[in-house]
Amino acid sequence: MTTPVRLTQYAAGGGCACKVPPGELERVLGDLTGGRAGGDLLVGLENGDDGAAVRIDPAPDGSGRAVVVTADFFTPVVDDAYDWGRIAATNALSDVYAMGGTPLVGVNLLGWPRELLPFELAAEVMRGGAEACAAADTYLAGGHSIDDREPKYGLAVTGLADPDRLLRNDAAEAGLPLTLTKPLGLGVLNNRHKATGERFEEAVAVMSTLNREASQQALAAGVRAATDVTGFGLLGHLMKMMRASRTTAVIDASAVPYVEGARRSLAEGFVPGGSRRNLDWVREHLDADVDEDELVLLADAQTSGGLLVVGELPGHPVIGEVVPAGEALIRVR
Repeated sequence: MTTPVRLTQYAAGGGCACKVPPGELERVLGDLTGGRAGGDLLVGLENGDDGAAVRIDPAPDGSGRAVVVTADFFTPVVDDAYDWGRIAATNALSDVYAMGGTPLVGVNLLGWPRELLPFELAAEVMRGGAEACAAADTYLAGGHSIDDREPKYGLAVTGLADPDRLLRNDAAEAGLPLTLTKPLGLGVLNNRHKATGERFEEAVAVMSTLNREASQQALAAGVRAATDVTGFGLLGHLMKMMRASRTTAVIDASAVPYVEGARRSLAEGFVPGGSRRNLDWVREHLDADVDEDELVLLADAQTSGGLLVVGELPGHPVIGEVVPAGEALIRVR
């Protein structure tokens, strides 16, 4: 009998928890210059948005269309090759949905340790990615692959959006509610899966669910500010939004949903290093009345998480509100 390959054992990190620490990334990007600036570039590096947006074929009234471009890839977050492909592609597509766009075409990004893992497994990964693109009515065409000591997979995605209806990091307004469209705790459960091999069906289902419907709901509701919750955790992504918008967020910790088993896994010590780094990064901007465990969960490094929307969406929990800027960027109650 052939022993199943445990893909998570071939990478030091897993999923969006393997991102470069946010503080280090901001220091590097803060000094990044070059390339064409201004003009029809609607969203660039300034506020850490989910993708870049450029106005194309502008109409005389200043409208037209915008192209939204992003790239996202990571090491295995689950052991099953097909599931990893679905999750990674869903996560990459999410960046376009988080900007209020519609994905048009994706291309594969693959790193594979050819001498360690059979290439048939890579085919399964890409089959999962193709299935996610099909579910999103998005073309998948070609891509790029390299021989890499750790397996990595994701997509570069191009989408289209209305330039006047982009969802942005810098558009949060005081007096509006905060809505979260997927439960947290994915990083904790993925960390447990990597350590023990236990499979968590709810986590896989959440990570492989497209954010398309939530994005469409947000646009229909006239929402202007949103982001997706991935490797920097709820607190990290929320902090970036509040900083860019010059506002403060008040979070009701009791209203935040979690996948089943997340709290128990945290109590048993299954916490990604990325989650603790996220909390360290946001701590100086935080005013909290909850314990450390609650903060770790709120900073948990998510993979293919939901949208965090400044506005109210039917069927999704309101977890707080935006208020005028105060001494802290985030208050947790």
